[in-house]
Order: sequence, then structure tokens, then C-alpha cells
Amino acid sequence: MLFISMLLIFIVFVSIAIKVEYSGNPALASLPIDQSIGSMEGKEVRFGTGMSTLYSMVTTAAETGAVNNMHDTLTPITGMLAVSNMLLNTVFGGVGFMNVLMYVMIAVFMSGLMVGRTPEFLKKKIESKEMKLIAVTILIHPLLILEFTALALFLNIGNESISNPGFHGITQILYEFTSSAVNNGSGFEGLADNTLFWNITTGIVMYIGRYFSMITLLSVSYSMLNKQTVPNTVGTFRTDTALFGGILIGIIFIVGALTFFPSIALGPIAEFLTI
Repeated sequence: MLFISMLLIFIVFVSIAIKVEYSGNPALASLPIDQSIGSMEGKEVRFGTGMSTLYSMVTTAAETGAVNNMHDTLTPITGMLAVSNMLLNTVFGGVGFMNVLMYVMIAVFMSGLMVGRTPEFLKKKIESKEMKLIAVTILIHPLLILEFTALALFLNIGNESISNPGFHGITQILYEFTSSAVNNGSGFEGLADNTLFWNITTGIVMYIGRYFSMITLLSVSYSMLNKQTVPNTVGTFRTDTALFGGILIGIIFIVGALTFFPSIALGPIAEFLTI
């Protein structure tokens, strides 16, 4: 059920991205440019629009970091979906699946609160200690990305590296730190990031983003390991049903929207509304 839930998110993102890229770039609609095969800016003709877009979604969802086209040239909605894969940091990938289990515990805990039962996962009770560690884990991800993005936008040494001033420039910086925090490694490109400022800041984000969440979630696993197992009863909330899959997807998007929607709105969404 966990893999099915993540696969559904991935399929929706890929479907929207391919649809948008094949629709072409609205900014070029008034020019005598043939966009019958989609927006080909930044893409190789060997791969075309569809395969390039699919690759962009796969590499950001699975944390591979490889690219076969320039993500900086993606249309705003596709760029938003690419960075959203990393902001949610749950769709497949090694570290990503660790976060899936974290969101499972949140979903189980929230479900337990709603029905008035003690939340359980893998026959172990989830209590306040585990939820506190999970809360810290959730907070470190947006804190790293958003604080360093704000710092780069505030300092001249950071925003002077932007090649496309305006809303697109915000997306460039947001993508840079998101990719660093979630162990992806790909870049939005177009950002002159081979400087002392960017090398140091992304290195800090990379180091803390990779290891801090691992330490806290290992602490959660150690705490769960030392708990006694409890037998399943008629009141046990099952985590292998379609209902729980829907709750899990909802929790992932709610947490993601609460933490990152303002930055997404200032970047790709605002760019989409103004082209």
C-alpha cells in the first residue's frame, strides 16, 4: 500500500507535467515558432518532450540527480512539480522511503486521535516520544531550505547569481537548496552557483539535511524497537487498506502545503500567472 500510494502521486505528477510540456510555452505562442511537438527549449531532439519530461520527474522523485535536459527551461508548472517531488521527499528513493515511514506514523497518529484510540504501527504503540522526534525531523527540512533561500535572496552575493530576475529567479534558488537538502544533486541550472557563497551554503544544507533526519528517525526506530508488541484487535487501525493510503497521501500534501506553498506561490505559480 505504501508503494501504491507513492506511485499514485508520481503518476499524477508525471501526467500533469507531460500534458503541460506538450502544450508548449505560452510566452512563445505569439511568435512564429512551431510548438506542435511541445516546448523543446533546453531539450535534446534525441529524447523529445515526453521522454525529457518523464526523466525530469523520475530524477527528482527518486533522488538520482541525473538530468537529460535543462530544468531551468521547463515551463513553470513542470518546474513546480519537479521541485515539489523533492520538497515532499517521499516518492521512492532511499532517504525518501525513510520519510514515507515517517509520514505513515503521522497518519497513524492523526487517525488515532480522530477515533480516540492509541495509535499503533507494526504492532508497536506510537507515543509522545516518537512524535516529538518526528516533529523535529519535519521541521529541519523546511527550515534548511527556506532559511537559506531567504538568505540568498537577501544578500547581493546570493541574488546576483540569478540569471532570470523575478519569479523564475526565486525558483532557481529554491530548487538549488531543495536539491542539496534531499540528497538529489541536480540543479535548475541558469544559476551561477560555482562561487564561495553557494559552495559553502549548499554544503551546509547538504550535510545537515542528509544526516540530521537520519539520526532523529534512527532514534524513533530504536524507541520502537524497545517497545513490547501488542496484539491486533478489532480496534486496530489497519495500514494496508485503500482508506489508509488515501489518508497517507492527504497527510503528505497537507504537511507539504503548510510548509512550502508560500514559496511555491512566489516562484513557479507566480511565474505561470504572469507569462
